Amino acid sequence: MARVVLAMSGGVDSSVAAHLLTESGHQVIGVFMRHGSTKPAACTAASPDNTGERQAENDLMPLLNGPLAHKQGCCSAADAEDARRVADQMEIPFYALNLQAEFSNIIDYFVDEYTAGRTPNPCVMCNNWIKFGRLFDYADSVNADYVATGHYARLETATGNPPAPRLLRGQDADKDQSYVLFGIARKYLSRMLLPVGRFHKAEIRDLARSIGLRVAEKKDSQEICFVPPGQHAKFVRQQRPETNLSGDIVTTSGDVVGQHSGIEGFTIGQRKGLGVAFGEPRFVVRIEPDTRRIIIGEKSDLARDELTARQTNWLSVDPVDPFRCCAQIRYNGSAQPATAYPLPENQVRIVFDEPTSGVAPGQAVVCYTDNQVLGGGWIQ
Repeated sequence: MARVVLAMSGGVDSSVAAHLLTESGHQVIGVFMRHGSTKPAACTAASPDNTGERQAENDLMPLLNGPLAHKQGCCSAADAEDARRVADQMEIPFYALNLQAEFSNIIDYFVDEYTAGRTPNPCVMCNNWIKFGRLFDYADSVNADYVATGHYARLETATGNPPAPRLLRGQDADKDQSYVLFGIARKYLSRMLLPVGRFHKAEIRDLARSIGLRVAEKKDSQEICFVPPGQHAKFVRQQRPETNLSGDIVTTSGDVVGQHSGIEGFTIGQRKGLGVAFGEPRFVVRIEPDTRRIIIGEKSDLARDELTARQTNWLSVDPVDPFRCCAQIRYNGSAQPATAYPLPENQVRIVFDEPTSGVAPGQAVVCYTDNQVLGGGWIQ
C-alpha cells in the first residue's frame, strides 16, 4: 500500500481524486495549501499513526482550525472547509500547509513580469514551486511514496531500459491541463499520480454525485487566486505604488493616438479596454517597457513566424538536434505545427509552419508530440 500526499483544493476534481486513490488501496494524506496567515491549531481530522511523522507534520504543516482570510479562486476559506469536509467523509488525515512565505514569491514574480511588459503565468509557477516542489518536501518528511493532484493530465510508463514516465494530455481535451505542468522537474514524474486525468469532467461530476460529495456541483475556479477578476493592473499598482508605468499608445506606423495609465494593464493580443477608438478593431501587438509605449495594430500585425524561449525544461531527454513538434503558446490555445531548434544557455527557438498570433513574452511555449508533453520554456 503506497502512501500518497494529495493536494486538496476543495473542488470536485481533487475531492474525487481522494476517492479514486483510497479506492485503489492507497494511504492518502490530504493537504490544503494555505496562502494566508492565521494562527495554527489542531485539526479535527485523523492523523497518521507514527508519532515521528506527526512531529514532522507539525513542523512543516500548521494544522487548520478556525477562519482563514477570504481569498479568491482556489484558495478561499470556503475551499478549505470544503476540503476538510471531504477528508472527514473519507476518513483520511487532513492538514493545511502554511505557504505564506513561498506564495509571496509567486506574487513578486507576477508583479515583476507585468512591470517588465510581460504576461505572467502564476499557475505554472505555482505548480513548479509549490504543488510539485514544496509539496514533495512535505511528502519526503512523512515517507510518502507519491504526490497527487486533481489535474487533468495523464502519466504512463514508456518502454525502455529503464522504463521512463511520460506526461500526456488529459483524456478530456476541453479540460486538459498538461500545459501548466511542463515545468515540473523530470525527477518527480515517477512519483506523481494524476488520478482524474483519464476521465472526462462530466464523469468526475457523476462520480462525485454517486458517492455523495457536496462539491459535486461546485463551479471550477477560473481566476488567479490572489487577484480579483479584472483587477490585475490595480493589484500590480497596489504592490508597487512608487512605480509609474504610464505612457503613450502608438500605432504600428508611429502615430501617438492616446495615453495609458500603465503597461501593467495590457497584454499581447488584447483588444478591449485600449481607450482609443478606430473604425476597425485594434490589438496590442507590442509592449515596450523601456519607453512605456503600447503599440497597437490590426489583427494581422499579431502574426509571428517564430519565437525564442528561455529557461527550458524537458521532461524526457534534453534535445540536441532540431525536432518536429506542435507548439502551444497559451493555456487555452491550440498547439501549432512547428520545428524546435535547441539553443545554448537553456533556450529554444520555435519556428511555426504558419504564422501564429498571440505570442506573448512571459507566457510559456510547450512542445508536444501527439499527446505527450516534451517540455517547453518561457517566451522571451
